[in-house]
Amino acid sequence: MKADLCDNGVGKEIPYRGSFTMQLSFLILALVSTAVLANSDAAATEQLLAGVAKIEITSPDAEKVNDPCFAKALVLRQGKRVAVLVTVDAVAIGGIGSIPDTFMESVRLELERNPGIPPSHVIVNASHCHGVVRSDSDQLVVRAVREAYRKLVPVKVGAGVGSETRISENRRVTLHDGRQVDMRRAYAFAWDKDIASIGPIDPQIGLMRIDREDGRPLAVLYQFACHPIMNPPDKGSSADFPGVASALIESALGDGVIAFFVQGCGGDINPVQYKDVLHPPDAEPLGNLLGARVIERWRSITPVADGQLAVQQRVITLPRAADFEKRINALEEERSRLVHALKGTNIQFETFLPLLIQQRLDPNSPSGSTHSYLHESSQGRDDFARLDAENRAQVDSYLANIKIMEELTRINTNITLLRRHELETKRAGDAPLEAEMCALRIGDFKLVTFPGELTVEIGLNVKNDTGDPHAFVAGYTNGYLFYTPTVDQRVNPGFAQEDCDCLVAPEWQALFEAAALEMLRNL
Repeated sequence: MKADLCDNGVGKEIPYRGSFTMQLSFLILALVSTAVLANSDAAATEQLLAGVAKIEITSPDAEKVNDPCFAKALVLRQGKRVAVLVTVDAVAIGGIGSIPDTFMESVRLELERNPGIPPSHVIVNASHCHGVVRSDSDQLVVRAVREAYRKLVPVKVGAGVGSETRISENRRVTLHDGRQVDMRRAYAFAWDKDIASIGPIDPQIGLMRIDREDGRPLAVLYQFACHPIMNPPDKGSSADFPGVASALIESALGDGVIAFFVQGCGGDINPVQYKDVLHPPDAEPLGNLLGARVIERWRSITPVADGQLAVQQRVITLPRAADFEKRINALEEERSRLVHALKGTNIQFETFLPLLIQQRLDPNSPSGSTHSYLHESSQGRDDFARLDAENRAQVDSYLANIKIMEELTRINTNITLLRRHELETKRAGDAPLEAEMCALRIGDFKLVTFPGELTVEIGLNVKNDTGDPHAFVAGYTNGYLFYTPTVDQRVNPGFAQEDCDCLVAPEWQALFEAAALEMLRNL
């Protein structure tokens, strides 16, 4: 594990990819920042300032737009210390989606040039909504940050927590045979009779209230863990339920307040009823629930004028997965076993469905009336009974084939994911995975970030270990490293998406959790 220069001076290396001159200027700036700001108690006596701005980043190429996507900038300053938190309504910061891999470097270079913000103090979180955003979002983000910087005003801050249990559910289930499978629209879910248990959610809402000196609200920062994937594709580009929640908060509080949604550890967390086929998917009710809960808890927070600002950056080196071939082989063997388990039947779908309905409606006499069965029995015949037994066997075989088909689609999808990341890993050679982590403190509110799709148990572990009620964890920040599951999920023989759409070895979890805990405690 190696640490980058951060404002407490514990680091040694800089993962910045600019020119030598720019790297040198970054080093000088960081050293000056470290020397001036090492005494956090002295810095805390300075007035805390904040400025906010937002700008729409919806792509003009989106075929249909349900609601706008925004980039929102929160700039904080205390003495000579400056920190920036940007939230974007996008699927990721690089890696996938419309935002390119050069986004962070571009934004940091521009903000270092003007207004002189250290690159390591710029934090950008993606909500993970699947809206269609502009490819030049970096320039729009720079514009928003500069506007927020120009609008810095003295503020009071306060931290709090809320809880909302009606929005999210864990998409992984444990089967009776010990395997875990997941809920996706890409393939069928597990059958009810096979499900033994479900995974946890994190209903906690992390809250940061920022008011102007006169008490008027300036910004609301709220952190929650759940995939924003509820808005149906036919409604077009959307910021999904976080967009709905933020719009509600901003409208209710007025005074030009800006609501910042920070995505938490939602890697294995879906919106409730995500697989419902009886009702159209709709993000609005979920967003309204979340927004209303934020407003309710926001009112209970009392902001104070002496909040402390702190920011850290660290780059940790994570082991790449080295078992792709083994895992692909295991799935291919299972696929071969399932294919050979398929059985021929005398029925096809057109005859299977009515037979199934008849057997479920009247298990005792599916092939005719009760009178017909009794009459046949009185004459010493059992034609109906023998026909029913044969049909039940045919229906059972057909159902078994359906189940195998569903398992094959899941296996095929996850083999594709494993092969894609195996190829990427081979191309990388011996290059390690480097993950940028940042830690931000605003008053009592503390946040540690990571670029991967953290699953919920990891966030719960870190928060529980800190013992700090106002410490929170955010994935999807300052880059994108695909899914980062727990060790148990990573070696799961059921092969869910989080286990396969993944670049890291199982050992990554301990490295991250130790670094996250240390950074939060050092704020």
